Amino acid sequence: MAQAKLTKRYVDAVLPEAKAFIVYDTELTGFGLRVAPSGAKTWQVEYRPYPGGRGVAKRRMALGTAAALTPDEARRKARDILSSAAKGGDPARERGAKRREMKIAALIDLYEAEGCYVQRGIRQGQAMKPQTKAFTIARLRNHVVALLGTKRVTEVTPGDVERMVRDIAVGKTATDEKVARRRRIIVRGGEGAARKVARDLSAVFNFAIRQKIVTANPCEIAAIRKTDNRRSRYLSLAEVKRLGQALEALQAQGANSKALNITRLWALTGCRRDEIAALKWREIDFEHGCLKLEDTKTGASIRPLASSALALLASIRPQAGSDYVFPATTGKGHYQGTKRIWPKVIKLADLPGVTPHTLRHTLGSAAVSTGETLAMTGAILGHSNHRSTAIYAHIQRDPAAQAADRAVGPIAAALSGKDAAMVTRLREPKG
Repeated sequence: MAQAKLTKRYVDAVLPEAKAFIVYDTELTGFGLRVAPSGAKTWQVEYRPYPGGRGVAKRRMALGTAAALTPDEARRKARDILSSAAKGGDPARERGAKRREMKIAALIDLYEAEGCYVQRGIRQGQAMKPQTKAFTIARLRNHVVALLGTKRVTEVTPGDVERMVRDIAVGKTATDEKVARRRRIIVRGGEGAARKVARDLSAVFNFAIRQKIVTANPCEIAAIRKTDNRRSRYLSLAEVKRLGQALEALQAQGANSKALNITRLWALTGCRRDEIAALKWREIDFEHGCLKLEDTKTGASIRPLASSALALLASIRPQAGSDYVFPATTGKGHYQGTKRIWPKVIKLADLPGVTPHTLRHTLGSAAVSTGETLAMTGAILGHSNHRSTAIYAHIQRDPAAQAADRAVGPIAAALSGKDAAMVTRLREPKG
């Protein structure tokens, strides 16, 4: 709160979660910053409508997040609201009435500005990662706005949601449009897209309920499927061998070595796509045989590495001026050309429908099939429900690395076209 002294008061009676608190401005009565248990900060203002009226409860209005508004901007908004209330108005009721007349397109605009926070899981209450937010808003605009954008938020029924899902599933919102010389907008429909959009829209309505814009979420009672099919596809060792042969053939044809090595590391580590494609040198701990990923889907993560993965990483020469193991050909980012090479790989290996994520499932399956415990498999893959094991990384590093060797050994052998063999990790000489 710029240019003002602050007082901090816990308001347990008003905020039953007890750990939330409001920091009040000492210059403008009623203006403050609400800090949620998750750390999310929101500007707000309190006022009593109908000045002089006895027994009239105070109203509290959110002004916007601390990330979206500076202290001075939030203070100006608070002054306007307090001025209106002093003249006998009720800004919170007026805003509520106005928002109930809001169209779906405007609600999605409001959700983009104020509502893109994780609603469940270990990151609950934290802001969505930029890429997640971009994909979510794009799906809402490309599908929901196209089909329901002009409807008032209070008029959307479960039947409307059901028709929307069916229309997306059959491709009514799909498009492939060239918007610039080297840019196209490609929107794909299908049943998988329909389920994702239904979950996105449900989150939007839950946000609207918290904002007191609507009283119910039509997605909750709509007769639609909200969950994806359980992914059980993984590669057999014979299929991994075909994958390795395809990579070797493409390498002989002069394919980009970055794309090929990223693909190999997907198979040898079980990491997600960008965990390898955007890997930085400082995230590799060669001494202790692990990756110390700074930012993953579930936050910071430690992953044990098998000897084959370490050997591949050690064979890559750093590029001057770049922190990335696989720097972009042009620019300062990381290499993103795997999307072009992957279709060639699976076509040459005769693996239709296989995705990079299938390789993650393959390693998970290999770990379990070789007798590793679920906890150890979770340590290899970096599952969030085993994140507490990162606290004891210095204790569990050796057994986890050995588990990775046992699980990855057959995959590494098949990928290189060899028969599986026992992998023995070399120890540093003592003294």
